[in-house]
Amino acid sequence: MQVKHHTTGEDGIFYIDEDGKRLGDMRYMIVNNNQMDIYHTEVEVDAEGKGLGKQLIDAGVIYAREKHYKIIPSCTFAKSVFTNNQDYKDVLA
Repeated sequence: MQVKHHTTGEDGIFYIDEDGKRLGDMRYMIVNNNQMDIYHTEVEVDAEGKGLGKQLIDAGVIYAREKHYKIIPSCTFAKSVFTNNQDYKDVLA
């Protein structure tokens, strides 16, 4: 499944759709011109357990690295992913 990305000003969303249905999304906002606050990650109940949340976080990390942003993982899911993945230390604020 492909992760898609949409931005509007300082806000953005990474999301996964399948057959016209939103399976999950991760929302963020840019703060202080160089920090990406991941404030919400959600996966539909029937799509849980497939690693979609991690795919969304991975896409956000790749984007942050490209833009030279530091990430603030303020949502509970993002915090747990960052706590358990040392490969993301370079992008943590």
